[in-house]
Amino acid sequence: MQHYREAETYTIIGICMEVHRNLGPGLLEIIYKDALEIEFKENNILFEREKEYSIEYKGKILPHKFCADFVLNEDIILEVKAVKEFSNEHIAQILNYIKLSNSEVGLLVNFQTKSLQYKRYV
Repeated sequence: MQHYREAETYTIIGICMEVHRNLGPGLLEIIYKDALEIEFKENNILFEREKEYSIEYKGKILPHKFCADFVLNEDIILEVKAVKEFSNEHIAQILNYIKLSNSEVGLLVNFQTKSLQYKRYV
């Protein structure tokens, strides 16, 4: 199962690299998300931005939800960061999002570094 959605995630990472190549580091997360949205549309990649997920606790839905930055092709979570480096909190966040959304793959990308930093989680 390690190779699940590998071609698709490779394409998505390539799109992230294209955005990074054009904009460079130093901008706000929201700017990168706006550029990614344009690229996803131009590349005919099915996506939902800021998709909300409910969290269930002991049979009850909690009042607060979580929002994935992007859900691509219905089950790839893309979490966009513009930070000096990934922290344990970022990794915990993507792993939780994968679990809560029943996704198979999550991508964590960081646009703040000299070259795009990314990690793939399955």
